[in-house]
Amino acid sequence: MSRLPHQAYIGLGANLGAKESTLRGALARLSARTDVAVERVSSMIETEPVGGPPGQQLYLNAAAALRTSLTPRGLLAVLLTVEHELGRRRDPAERNAPRSIDLDLLLYEERIVDEPDLQVPHPRMHERFFVLKPLAEIAPQAVHPGLGKTISQLLAECVARES
Repeated sequence: MSRLPHQAYIGLGANLGAKESTLRGALARLSARTDVAVERVSSMIETEPVGGPPGQQLYLNAAAALRTSLTPRGLLAVLLTVEHELGRRRDPAERNAPRSIDLDLLLYEERIVDEPDLQVPHPRMHERFFVLKPLAEIAPQAVHPGLGKTISQLLAECVARES
């Protein structure tokens, strides 16, 4: 058995500063850890901002498949640390505000976690093209445990809703 027994998927996004460089920097920081391995990374796509203040720049989004020995909460703590190291400052009053980096824990195996500050699967991932498109590229058959549908199915539904 691998020393990194758990499969997880994360979403990455940024719409401030050197977006591509920042996303690559986040992946490099994760790869440098002994308790996380980056297995696959999607293409980066540009998308319109969803919500938040008007006039924001386009986002650059991607997804990554990870192996980890961390719990969901432990992995979330690592993601928040990497965000902070790359200049992210969270303001709870400004939801969907522009950001230098955003790392979201999308899926952790087929677990469902519902705690005040940790929800897995990510609660809105099934509604968001900018999450589903890159995730479908690297994990089309991964299953959303709450909905019982593959990422490919969720992407098709999302595209149908938006057309």
